[in-house]
Amino acid sequence: MKNNIRVERAILRMTQQQLAESIGVSRQTINAIEAGKYVPSTLLALKMSRIFGKPVNEFFMLEDE
Repeated sequence: MKNNIRVERAILRMTQQQLAESIGVSRQTINAIEAGKYVPSTLLALKMSRIFGKPVNEFFMLEDE
């Protein structure tokens, strides 16, 4: 799964740490999500959606297999 979490954070001028604290995870978790090494739970994705003010499918995309 691809994502543009880094871009969305930049738009809000938000650090990985700030995003992590606002959704209740570690900064390392945000780093792993951005790097595509970790797929977040639905709950985490929905929390990000609320923060970014966008639907989940605008910052998470399925890769063509």
